[in-house]
Amino acid sequence: MKNLFFFSVIAFFAFLSCRNDEATVQKIDQIIQLYIDSADQDMLNTNIKGGYTNARMNDAYGFTDTAPVNFSLKKDNDTASYIEYIAGARRIGIDSSGSLKTYESKIALSFTKSITDSTSTIINDTMTVQYHLTPEIFQVSKIWYNNVLQFTKVSDEHNIVKIQK
Repeated sequence: MKNLFFFSVIAFFAFLSCRNDEATVQKIDQIIQLYIDSADQDMLNTNIKGGYTNARMNDAYGFTDTAPVNFSLKKDNDTASYIEYIAGARRIGIDSSGSLKTYESKIALSFTKSITDSTSTIINDTMTVQYHLTPEIFQVSKIWYNNVLQFTKVSDEHNIVKIQK
């Protein structure tokens, strides 16, 4: 009796491992690389005079007035600095038709820029990110920076946004 139970369990698991799972795996493409340049100067490089000395991101659609959004400040192979934003801001649904859904996040960016050794100014910008969701993919589709369309998704390319100030 034990052997029959044991072989039944093995046969059941063998059947499960051999079945064809038709469910597709959804691809997620939501990493954004944000470069900010002014007169050929990398504004995100804190070591360059005139660059931003501090950067913050806040979720404009957050449940509270202060809803910080996580990001990383990184450098690419050419040592240009960029903000890498992966996720964290609240997404609100703005359209839904069939299996295509569109979501939007709005992020308030705040940068500190030193004017002199003793004075600085705050620069406030806004980034709106639109996402498309289908059963096959969740991806960034468009990005507006200060209400100007700066990025439209091109299939299989990275989400790189270059802002000229």
